[in-house]
Amino acid sequence: MIIVMQPHAGEEDVRRVVATIRQQGLSEHVSRGTECTIIGAVGDERVFDVAQIEALHGVERAIRIVQEWRIISRETNPEDSVITVRGTAFGGGRMLDIAVLPDECRADALYLDPFYLPDNPYAECGMPSEKEQIRLLRQTLSDSHAAGRPVLVRIRDVRQIRQVLEAEADILYLGGELMTNRVLQDEVGRLNTPVVLCKDKHHSYNEWLVAAERIALRGNHQIILGESGTLSFESDHPYRLDTEAVVRVRRLSHLPVLANITRLWHGDMPQDVLYRLAEAAGANAVVRSVPPPA
Repeated sequence: MIIVMQPHAGEEDVRRVVATIRQQGLSEHVSRGTECTIIGAVGDERVFDVAQIEALHGVERAIRIVQEWRIISRETNPEDSVITVRGTAFGGGRMLDIAVLPDECRADALYLDPFYLPDNPYAECGMPSEKEQIRLLRQTLSDSHAAGRPVLVRIRDVRQIRQVLEAEADILYLGGELMTNRVLQDEVGRLNTPVVLCKDKHHSYNEWLVAAERIALRGNHQIILGESGTLSFESDHPYRLDTEAVVRVRRLSHLPVLANITRLWHGDMPQDVLYRLAEAAGANAVVRSVPPPA
């Protein structure tokens, strides 16, 4: 980490920064220039929060050299991780086809969202109760397992973890709205169950990887990064596939990447084009609602 002091920072300010660096087990390299002093923190800078350093008196800014993730980085494991569930490999050479309809026998895996609620509260009338949702979930899981296919089940609340695991879900799917839910991330981090972690539409690839690292730090390394759309500049089509983020995290992390395109397609961007874009960006699996291109 490089720490740039303010032009008029005094020796006491420099000593305070040096003491903070040493308290974390790192050493310092101080370079005094004519306009300002620059301090280098030598060692594993991941122990520092940039905001923590910049809050010190006399500090102008702090610049990271090493990223905030370690377990999931290619520095730790240069080879792609492969997560095998019921004989189906997430990661590796072949891109997986994941369907949302249970009767699609050609798909490699199945994606279920049993706890979805529409934005319109009146549309909730007539929807099955949670007890009925769980019953239907168990039946669909049983049928899919009989066909030898793993099932990804989306959860929207920490209390649903136990319900879907008791129903024998194979992979927990965390949508982008859970990217900042640290309580839930800590819970899935303590499990021995694969998890898909989606970034939200307004989060950066860096925040995505930091959240994945948080799960890995709790002991669960069976993580799949999920991309389900980012903000678009088109007013008619507010979301688009974030191919740049997929390319970036595939370069920085050894974790598999899944692209969920079920809510991204529109008249100008059909699902078969999105499917090919996800494949070209390096996605290891795609969740889709229409058959993939031939």
